[in-house]
Amino acid sequence: MLFNSYIFLFAYLPVVFVGFFVIARKSESLGALWLALASLFFYGWWNPQFVSLLLASIIFNYVVGAWLLTSTQKKPILIASITLNIGLLCFYKYFNFFVSTANTFGSNFDLLNIILPLGISFFTFTQIAYLVDVYEGKVHETHFIHYLLFVTWFPHLIAGPILHHRQMMPQFANKSAYRPDLESISIGLSFFALGLFKKVVLADQFAEFANPLFDTGRSSDPMLLASWIGALAYTFQLYFDFSGYSDMAIGLSRLFNIQLPINFDSPYKARNIIDFWRRWHITLSNFLRDYLYIPLGGNKKGKFRRHFNLFSAMLLGGLWHGSGWNFVLWGAMHGVYLMINHFWRYLTGSNGKQGGWLAKVASGCLTFVAVVFAWVPFRSYSLADTLGIWRGMIGLNGSNLAIKYIFPNDAASAQEAFRWLALGCILVFTLPNTQQLVNKLFAMRASWAAKELKSLKGKKGPELADRFSALLGIFIGCCFFLSVLMFKKNSPFIYFQF
Repeated sequence: MLFNSYIFLFAYLPVVFVGFFVIARKSESLGALWLALASLFFYGWWNPQFVSLLLASIIFNYVVGAWLLTSTQKKPILIASITLNIGLLCFYKYFNFFVSTANTFGSNFDLLNIILPLGISFFTFTQIAYLVDVYEGKVHETHFIHYLLFVTWFPHLIAGPILHHRQMMPQFANKSAYRPDLESISIGLSFFALGLFKKVVLADQFAEFANPLFDTGRSSDPMLLASWIGALAYTFQLYFDFSGYSDMAIGLSRLFNIQLPINFDSPYKARNIIDFWRRWHITLSNFLRDYLYIPLGGNKKGKFRRHFNLFSAMLLGGLWHGSGWNFVLWGAMHGVYLMINHFWRYLTGSNGKQGGWLAKVASGCLTFVAVVFAWVPFRSYSLADTLGIWRGMIGLNGSNLAIKYIFPNDAASAQEAFRWLALGCILVFTLPNTQQLVNKLFAMRASWAAKELKSLKGKKGPELADRFSALLGIFIGCCFFLSVLMFKKNSPFIYFQF
C-alpha cells in the first residue's frame, strides 16, 4: 500500500486514525495494539506471506533482547543474534547476487526464485540497533506491544528512517500520545501534504525526463546534453522522492502524536561530501557511524585506518542499498569522496571552513557535480550502462548537444525538461526545506496570536493569526488536492526497493 494511493488516503488512514483515538480512550495498551495490527495489515497489503517472516523476526529479536538483559554472557549472544539477522538479510537480498557473481568466474550454480521482502533492510537494521542498545545497557522498557509497534510502525516500516528503541518507546509510553492534539494534527497534515506534493507533482514529473536516459542507455550511448538532462532529472527525482517520503512519514507520525527523527536536511546545499552525509539519509549515516565506523576504530587508530574505516563503511552502505555491483560502485565512490575530503582538510587545515562567497559557491558546485556523477550507477541497470552515460556526460559519445536519445523529434519536450530542471534548481537551492518552512509558518502564527492577545487584552480573538491560519490551510489543501488529481498508478517510492 502506497502513501500516494486512494486506498491509503481515503480508507486505511481515516479508519486507523479514528479507530486509534476511540480505542485509546478506553485502553492505551489496546490503542497501541490497534496501531501495531494496523501496521502489520499495511505491510501485508503488498504480500501477506511475508507478515509471518516479519513477525518471526520481531519475536526472535525481542526474546534475544530479553535474554541479553539478564544474561552474564552477553557478547556471544549479541554476535550470534546479529549474525542470524544479517544471514536472513543476505539470503533474501544477496544470495542470487553472490551466485551470479560466482558464475561469472566459472561456477555453474542455479539461481533461486527469491522475492525480496519489502523493507527488510530497514526492519533488520532497526532491530540490530535495538540489540546493540540492549547490550550496552541503553534499553530499560520491554513492553512487547510497544516493541511490536516500534518495529512495525507503518510510517517508517518500508523506507525508514532507521529508528532507535530509545527514540520511540518513551513516546509510546506517554499518556498524552493517546489523546488527539489539534496542533500536532495540523503540523502532521502540513508535512504530509507537502511531502505528497513533492512525490506526486515533482518527483514523478522528473522521472519522465530521467527514465528515457537510463532505459535507452542499455542499447545506445547517449550524447552530452542527453546524458546531463537525464542525470540531473534523476538527481532531482530522487531528491523530491526521498524527501517527500521523509516528510510524509513525519507527518503521518505527528497525526498520532509521535515524532520521528529528521532524515533529510537539504543535502544538495552541502558544500562538501562530509556535510552531504550529515544531511542525506541521516539515520542511515548515523547507523553506519555508530555501528560500523566507530566499532572498526573510527579515527582513533591513525589516519590510514580512519580512511580505511570510512571506505569500508560506505562500501557496505552501498551494498545495503542493493544487490548489484553498481551499488557497490556508488558506495565506493562516496568512500573515496570522503577520504579526499578529509585529506583536503588535513592539507589545508580548514576543518570544513570555506573562505569567501566564491569559495563557498565553488565548493558547493563541486560537491553537487560529484553527487550527480555518483547517482548514475545508483540508478543504472549495470556497470556497462553506467560507463556509457559517464562517457556521454564528459562528451566522449559526441558533444554536438543532440538530445535525440531522450526526446526523439520532440523539441517541445526538450524545452519542458529545461524548464523543470530550472524549477528544480530554484526549489532545491534557494527555498527552505519542509521542516524549516513548517516550523517557520507555525512559529509566525503563534507569535502573531500571542502579540494580538496581549494587545487586545482578551477583548476578542487574534484576527490576524486566524486569517493566517486560514490562508495556510488553503495553501496546504491546494497542495493536497493537486497531488491527488495527479496520482499515477504504480508509482512507488524509490527507497521501497531497498
